[in-house]
Amino acid sequence: MFEICPKCGNGEWNKSVSEDKMSVTCPICGALWENIPLPLFILTGCSGVGKTTTARKLMGQKDFIVLDGDILFTANEEEYMGWVECIEGLTRDIMQSGKPVLWTMAGNLDKLKRAWNERFFTDIHCLALVCGEEELRRRMTEGRGISDGGWISGSVGYNRYFLEHNEIGDIAFERLDITMLDPGQAAERVKLWVKSKLAR
Repeated sequence: MFEICPKCGNGEWNKSVSEDKMSVTCPICGALWENIPLPLFILTGCSGVGKTTTARKLMGQKDFIVLDGDILFTANEEEYMGWVECIEGLTRDIMQSGKPVLWTMAGNLDKLKRAWNERFFTDIHCLALVCGEEELRRRMTEGRGISDGGWISGSVGYNRYFLEHNEIGDIAFERLDITMLDPGQAAERVKLWVKSKLAR
């Protein structure tokens, strides 16, 4: 919706955004309209670590919107870029109300800065939830009833990546170890992280 020119109706992805991110210009008719620029927040981590559980505990707070990337997810690898564009486009529209959005998403972080809609945000902040391997296995088997060895092994490996690295592609991320935290405690730490970024 926001990318459609209010004057000529141009709906193409060809708008320019000012350097300060405060305005958008249509290249066809020259119309200019306001953008309310805010950061995009991503809560990431391997499958089973606790992203969704933590996000549920955040849904009652008033400082930002919390959404699950799986509501838009496609299993078709060729459409992953479109999935990321949908996430960023929806966020772009929501933030015109003055509220930032925190999404939970496990993969495709490397596509976030390659998306056309990235231009509307002041920044993209990622926080990776991690935990110890034994605890991760327990959460997957006991907490979610997962018995697929390949799934568990893949999650353990992805969790290890987050523990040992600081970025995926051109996306840097911070870490929050939630091994010893209950969902409410983890949510409070995430909330403080978001608020610290907004205070800058």
